[in-house]
Parts: sequence; structure tokens; C-alpha cells
Amino acid sequence: MFHSFYPKPKLLLLTMIFWLAVSLFVWFTVGSSIANVLGMSASAVAQPVVGIGYFFTSANLFFYCYFLFFLISFCLFWHFYAGDHPWKLWSIWGSGFVVFFSYFSVDISVAITYWRGPHYDLLVKAVSKPNVMQVTQWEIYSSALIFFELASVYIIFAVFYAFFISHYLFRWRNAMTDFYYSYWERVRTIEGASQRIQEDANRFATTMEDLGTSAIQSFMTLIVYLPLLTVLSAKVKELPIIGEVPYPLVVAAIFWSVFGTLLMIVAGIKLPGLEFQKQRVEAAFRKELVYGEDDPARAQPATIKEFFGNVRKNSFRMYWHYMYFNFFRFLYLQTDSIFPTLIMVPSLSAAVISFGAFQQIRDAFQNVTNSFQYLVNSWPTMIELISIYKRLQAFERTMNDEPLPAMDREFIEAGEQEQF
Repeated sequence: MFHSFYPKPKLLLLTMIFWLAVSLFVWFTVGSSIANVLGMSASAVAQPVVGIGYFFTSANLFFYCYFLFFLISFCLFWHFYAGDHPWKLWSIWGSGFVVFFSYFSVDISVAITYWRGPHYDLLVKAVSKPNVMQVTQWEIYSSALIFFELASVYIIFAVFYAFFISHYLFRWRNAMTDFYYSYWERVRTIEGASQRIQEDANRFATTMEDLGTSAIQSFMTLIVYLPLLTVLSAKVKELPIIGEVPYPLVVAAIFWSVFGTLLMIVAGIKLPGLEFQKQRVEAAFRKELVYGEDDPARAQPATIKEFFGNVRKNSFRMYWHYMYFNFFRFLYLQTDSIFPTLIMVPSLSAAVISFGAFQQIRDAFQNVTNSFQYLVNSWPTMIELISIYKRLQAFERTMNDEPLPAMDREFIEAGEQEQF
């Protein structure tokens, strides 16, 4: 799954973590000193700029250079260390581009957050005194134009990124297909071999990229938005019930996100195994029907009824477990939409923050909580990925004459007892 596309995937992951740790350590220890030596600033929060000029501030230009230095140096190291690996250009440099775009997309959302404050304050000023013109139409249009400038930057990069990621995913699928097909004479008799190579390889690459990109964006969002949320905490002095605490918005964001993550893990603990078994019984049902196309002795009514009965049994179990899982998930997500407002009730009732500041705080808070809620937002996709991974893992172990995972052995034994 990984070795076919990435050179030495375990070592690659370990060095990536090490590289990341070094870059963060340097940034938070001597990053400001390096910026000062270069005559630049390392803090974008200290000098927020509204509009397209945000991307060209001293702080942003310095961070882009810093970020690209570590990213390119990592890619260069692995480019030469990977030797003649056939997919290193896509797996190493392509992944580097995905990481950079993930950060840049987060940076665009930060620029929009800075825009929200003055824009909504302008709107409040415009409607504060009925029949009295305090804001001209051009001022409102000009403020809206800033948003379209930022949106245009995002659209251009998003279109190019979507085109690039399509090729990136197909290369990963190509690598997996080539690898599996090289063992075709050995695996052609394995149950569902064609499905593993044709369907699961494609779904694994797509799902893995989706989750990986989301994880990177969540991490980047925390790096960018946590300092902003810390600064905005100065405008919110206390939390409901709890009262005054240091950095109340950060404390509330961490608490709410951890609570939601634990809730989803507990509520969805049964789902990965059921998804895995679903694919097993569906594959057995489909395989019998395929055999029945060529052999009239196969796919008899009694046999099909038994196969489909197992599909029905597993499906009904999944529906039950998904019902209470979705109840807790939707309850949490609906509450999440109003949670930022609830924690700002003391500040709102005391009128110590403007409407523009409220919009900025809500936007920053939701970005931070969404990052911490990575497992909450991605849990259904993770369940699917775990199922695909288990199927490919069993396929690879069979291909290499290795013992199957425990869940596969249990399923096969249960299938033999039920005469699947």
C-alpha cells in the first residue's frame, strides 16, 4: 500500500516527524531573532493587514521563506536518499506541494478572518442610525471587493490543486496496481483479488489522501490560528459558569474538542469491524453471482438466499450501530455551531466586544476547534479507510504466504461454520 509509492515509508515518516520537530523548535526558540537579523517580523498577529496585502507582509514573507526552506531541504534529502525509486518525484515532491498548499489555504482563511472584523463593524455602523447615512455605498462595495480579491486567490490555487491532486492520486493508484499485478499469478486465485487491485487500490489512495490532507490542514490551522485566538482572548475575560480563566477562548476550544473526540471514539467503536465484515459478505455474495453467470450449478436459490442473508444480517447490525453513532455525532455538531456564541455570552451581554470582533472570534474559534475535532469530522471516513486497509492487508499477507490477521481468521472460521 505504501511501499509501492513511497520510498521506505516507515523511515520517511520518522524523518518527517523529526524534521517537523526541528523546524518547530527553531521557529519558537530563535525564529524571532532570525527575523530581526533579516530586518523582518516573525509575528503576523502583531501587524494584521486586511486584503491582498496580507500575503506580502514582512511576517508572512519571512514565514514562507522559512517554511519552504525546511520543506525543500526535506524533499532534496529524500530525493537523493530514495535512489532510483520510480515514484519519488510524485511521492516526495508531490507530497511537498500538497503540504505547502495546505498551509496556503489556511493562510487564505486567516486573511478572510482579518477581513471580517472591519467589514462587519462597517455594516453595523451603516445600520446603527436609521435614515442617517454614516457609510457610503462605495465603502461597502470596497469592503466586499476585498473579499472577492481574497476569494480569487483561493479559486486560482484551488483549481490548480484539484488538477494536481487528481494526477497525484492516480500515480499512487498506478504504483499500487503495478505492484499487485506483478504478483498476479500468485494472487489470481485469492477471493476478491480483482476487486482488491481494481477498486480497493483506488479507494485507498483517494481516502488516504483525503484524510492526510485534512490532518495537515488541521495541524497548520492550529499553528496559525492558536496565536490569533490567544490575542483575541484578551477581549473575552470570562467563560459562563467557570468565570475568569487565563486564555479563556483557547481553554474552551481545547475542552470542547477533546470532549467531542472522545464522544465519537466511544460511540463509533464497533463500526470499523462491521464495515470490514460488510465488504467480506458483499464480496462473497458478488462472487457467487459471478460464478453463476458461467456455471448453471452455481448461484442456486438456496445458496443465494444464504449469502444474501448474511449481507442482510450484517447490514441491519450496521444500521443499528450507525443510528446511535449518528445521534451523538449530529447532536455534537449542531451544538458546535452555537458553542462559540454561548461561551461569549458574558462578554456580549456586557457589550465589551463589537460585532466585528465577535465575527473574528467566532471564525478563529471554529477554525481551532475544527482542527482539534479532526477525529470527529473524519471518523466516518476513517472507518472506511480502516476497512479498506484491513482488506488490503489480508490480501498482501495472503500474497506473501503470511498468516492472516485475527479478524480475518475469525471471519473465515465463522464462514466455514455457516457454510458460506
